[in-house]
Amino acid sequence: MRYAVIMAGGSGTRLWPMSREATPKQLLPFIQGKSLVQIATQRLEGLVPAAQRYICAANKQEPLMRQALPELGANQFLGEPCARDTLNAVGFSAAILSKKDPDAIIAIFTADHIIEPIDQFLKIVDQGYRLAEQRPQTLVTFGIAPTHAASGYGYLQLSTPIEGGASIVDQFKEKPAADIADRYFKAGASKYLWNSGMFVWRASTLLDCIRHYHPENYAGLMKIAAAWGTPAQQNILEEIYPTLKKISVDFAVMEPASRDASVQVAAVPMPLKWLDVGSWPSFALTCPLDEHKNAIGEGKSLLMDSKGMLVASSDPKHLIVTVGCQNLMVIHTPEATLICPADQAESIKEVQKLVATKFGTGYA
Repeated sequence: MRYAVIMAGGSGTRLWPMSREATPKQLLPFIQGKSLVQIATQRLEGLVPAAQRYICAANKQEPLMRQALPELGANQFLGEPCARDTLNAVGFSAAILSKKDPDAIIAIFTADHIIEPIDQFLKIVDQGYRLAEQRPQTLVTFGIAPTHAASGYGYLQLSTPIEGGASIVDQFKEKPAADIADRYFKAGASKYLWNSGMFVWRASTLLDCIRHYHPENYAGLMKIAAAWGTPAQQNILEEIYPTLKKISVDFAVMEPASRDASVQVAAVPMPLKWLDVGSWPSFALTCPLDEHKNAIGEGKSLLMDSKGMLVASSDPKHLIVTVGCQNLMVIHTPEATLICPADQAESIKEVQKLVATKFGTGYA
């Protein structure tokens, strides 16, 4: 049976001050009044029944997740007691769903993306499901055609084409240096795709890979699965999960699997509009623009003689006014206001750490 798991555990520090520990980015209703997790869930309509969609996120976020997603069933929230990177998040999900359904085929999505058009997205993901169904030992990933030489994304190096327009992945290339990213971009989308962070696999195949490459993580996940649905469920989860080795699924599984003859990694191209909303400049791309290329986010604003601005407020009573400003980001919340040149957006992650140290986690 087909299942979908949305990974919604990111902290979103580059979207401070709106994204904070108590209200991370995936729960902020800042994309035309909807949150990223709501958009990610609604995008699956017609592909996976609601009863087979799961959310994996921090345990403490469950009340807010259920408020945002009232359709979420009693057992469809998979709460992590702490963050242990993506290998354990996807392994945890696979272990629990495999116990429920040994033939489970799971698509992994993240609550970070804006993807359009949705009808084409659904066809491409269905193709990924069919590939995993027809090729039980195949781990399927979805690749995005690079639009520029980005060093902030991982790359998929492609080789042999297979059915349905997919290709075998020779290697995963994690976040290359700028000159190497430029070489990948110039080689073209037939050779290199961005790693989207979306996957489809049989739960049993993924778990076999974890057992082979990281047996200690596998042993812990199996203990958690064995206790799932029993009175010891939460105690075992809280005891074992924090001890699991912290590592990404790309490094832990996808990279070694691409060199392993017993398993196959395949990439399905996803030639769609794809945006990873992980920073304020990427958020600006979701906003309407005025005639001076100012990106207008949520809240009230008046921009006089200003160009290339991004303004957003989570306080409906607050008015942002700028006069004679250019290329600044002004982000307001009731607790904190950020004013930053757009070209220094990467510094916000460090700012968030300094705020937490100096003013406490209530501001971070």
